[in-house]
Amino acid sequence: MSDLFDEQRRRLCLGTLGAAIAGSAMTPSHAQRKSDMASSSAPDLILHNGRFTTLDRANPEASAVAIKDGRFLRVGRSEDVLPLAGTGTRVVDLQGKRVLPGLIDNHLHIIRGGLNYNLELRWDGVRSLADAMGMLKRQVAITPAPQWVRVVGGFTEHQFAEKRLPTIEELNAVAPDTPVFILHLYDRALLNGAALRAVGYTKDTPAPPGGEIVRDAAGNPTGLLLAKPNASILYATLAKGPKLPFEYQLNSTRHFMRELNRLGVTGAIDAGGGFQNYPEDYQVIQQLADAGQLTIRLAYNLFTQKPKQEKQDFLNWTATSKYKQGDDYFRHNGAGEMLVFSAADFEDFRQPRPDMAPEMEGELEEVVRVLAQNRWPWRLHATYDETIDRALDVFEKVNRDTPLAGLNWFFDHCETISEKSIDRIAALGGGIAVQHRMAYQGEYFVERYGAGAAEATPPVKRMLEKGVNVSAGTDATRVASYNPWVSLSWLVTGKTVGGMQLTPQRNCIDRETALRMWTEKVTWFSNEVGKKGRIEAGQLADLMVPDRDFFACAESDIAGTTALLTMVGGKVVYGAGPFAPLDEGTPPPAMPDWSPARTFGGYAGWGDKEGRPLQQTIRRMAADCACANDCNVHGHQHATAWSSKLPIADLKSFWGALGCACWAV
Repeated sequence: MSDLFDEQRRRLCLGTLGAAIAGSAMTPSHAQRKSDMASSSAPDLILHNGRFTTLDRANPEASAVAIKDGRFLRVGRSEDVLPLAGTGTRVVDLQGKRVLPGLIDNHLHIIRGGLNYNLELRWDGVRSLADAMGMLKRQVAITPAPQWVRVVGGFTEHQFAEKRLPTIEELNAVAPDTPVFILHLYDRALLNGAALRAVGYTKDTPAPPGGEIVRDAAGNPTGLLLAKPNASILYATLAKGPKLPFEYQLNSTRHFMRELNRLGVTGAIDAGGGFQNYPEDYQVIQQLADAGQLTIRLAYNLFTQKPKQEKQDFLNWTATSKYKQGDDYFRHNGAGEMLVFSAADFEDFRQPRPDMAPEMEGELEEVVRVLAQNRWPWRLHATYDETIDRALDVFEKVNRDTPLAGLNWFFDHCETISEKSIDRIAALGGGIAVQHRMAYQGEYFVERYGAGAAEATPPVKRMLEKGVNVSAGTDATRVASYNPWVSLSWLVTGKTVGGMQLTPQRNCIDRETALRMWTEKVTWFSNEVGKKGRIEAGQLADLMVPDRDFFACAESDIAGTTALLTMVGGKVVYGAGPFAPLDEGTPPPAMPDWSPARTFGGYAGWGDKEGRPLQQTIRRMAADCACANDCNVHGHQHATAWSSKLPIADLKSFWGALGCACWAV
C-alpha cells in the first residue's frame, strides 16, 4: 500500500513540474497570483462599527461581519474583520447601531396577501378613528368606479382612542357611491350601501351557512356581516370584489415584501390560505422567484379546504410536487393549515367555542396517513385544547403504524392548550407556532372567559420550559397585523395593542427569548436549522438594523420599531435614514396609480417614505390637514397647534381633555 502512495506522489510531482515548465512563459508572477487569490477570497461586503446580537451562544456579540456569496464569512471584532477587505469589497460603517438577525414570520399569508396588498387601505397602527376615517375619505376621493376601498386585517377598535369602529352611517356619509368593505379581524365586516349594492345583498338574500347578514326590522341588510361561527361569509363577500390583473399582482407582491423588509422581516413561512389554489395562485410568487425579485425567503405550505376532497388533493400534490423542492428563496414546506378539519375552531373569541364535527378524526386520519407515508410535514390550525386533544388522538394512532419521528409537524395558535397536550406534542416530536392574535383579540377573550383564563393564553413560557419547539409569527394579513414588533411587544409585555395587561410578568418572556422565537427557532418549522436565523459564519447573510435598540428601548416603544437597514443574502433590500443610499430593493411605484399603498404606505405609515410610525410623522402631515374644515372643533390647523408653546407636557392628554378625537394619537 505504501508503494502505491509513493508512486502516486512521484507522478503528481512530475506532472506538476511538467506543467510549470510548459506554462512558464505565460504564468503570472508569484505576487500576481497571490493578489488574484486574495481578491477571489475577499468578502463582497464588510459591515463594521456595529453592535451585533448574533444569537450564537459561542460568539454572542460582535462589532463586524464579512459577507461573501450571500453568507456570513466572518463574525467578530472590527479589527479582525476589516483586514479581510479586498479591492472589490464594499465597506459600510454602521455608526454604532444595534444589529439583529433578520426576522422570520412562522405564519404569514404572503402569497395571498401580496396579490391584494395594493388594493388595501391599512388601518394597522393608526391610533385614532378620526385619523382612520380621514384616510378613508381621502382614498374614496381617488378610487375610480367600479373599484372598492378595502380596509383589511390588522386593526381593532381597541387601538383607537375612541374605542369603537365606524358606524354604517359614517361610512355612507364618507362614501355615498364608492363601495367600502371593512374586514375587522375575523369576526365581522362593515359594508356601506354602495358595497351592499355591488355584492347584490338584498332582503331576499338567504342567510349563508356559518355566518349572518344582519338585517333591520324590515329584513333589509344593514351592512354588518358576522362570522357565526366562522369567517366564510366574510371571505366569500370579499372575493366578490374586483381583482388586480397579473402584472399589477406582481407589483403588489413586491410592495408587500418591501413593507415587510421595512419592518426587518427577511423570511416567512406561508401557511396557504382560503381561496388560495395550487398551483394557480402561486404563479405570481413563482415568477418573482424565477426573476430573482424575491426580497423575502419563503417556505410555503399547500392548503386544502375542500370538504371531502382533502385526501385526493394531497394524493395529487404528493405525486406532482416534492417536499423541499426549490431553493433558499422559495421552498416547499409540506401541508397546511389543514383548516378544513378545524374551520369552526376559528379566530373569533366573540363566538363560543364550537365542537368539531364527529367525523373530524376519520377524515383527518386519512390525510395524515398520506402525508406521513410521503414524509411531508404539516401544520394544523387549532385554537382550543379540545380540538388539539382530538387531533393528537389521530396523530398518535398514525404514529403507531408510521412513525412521525423526523417530521417537523406542528400546531398553529394553541391559545388554550393544556400542559398534557404540550407533553403529548413533545412526545411525538412536534412543535407549536404561536401567533399574536391575543394582542388584537385579548379584550374579547377576557370578556368571554375572564381575566384569569387570559393569564397564560397561550402559555408560551410553559411551552418553552417543557422543551417543545416553539416559534412566533403573525397570521397576517387578515387575523392580525403583519408587524413583527407587535408580536415581540406582546411576548415581552403581555399587553394588547389597546393596552390591556393580559399576561402577568411572571408568564412573559425576556427580549432575547422573544427574539429567538422570531429568528433561529423558526428554522425548525421550515427544516432549515443551522442555515439561517443567527449571525454566524456559514449562515445566510440576513440581518436588520432597527431604528432603536431593541434591548435598551422602553417596552412601550418596541411595537413602533422599523428598520433602518434590512439585508437578505448580503443584499440591501431596504435602507432608510443614514442607509438610504445603500437601498437596492425599491420596486416600481405601486400599481394602479390610485392604490392606497401610494398614498398611505403600510403599518402606521400615512405614506411616510422614511417608514417611520404615524406618531412621528403627524407633525409633517399636519401642515396639510386644515382640521377646522373637518372636525370644526379647533378653529385652527394642526400645524399651528403643534408649533405652539403649550403649558403642558402631555399633548395627548391636553387635546383629549378638549374632546377632539383627531388629537388622540
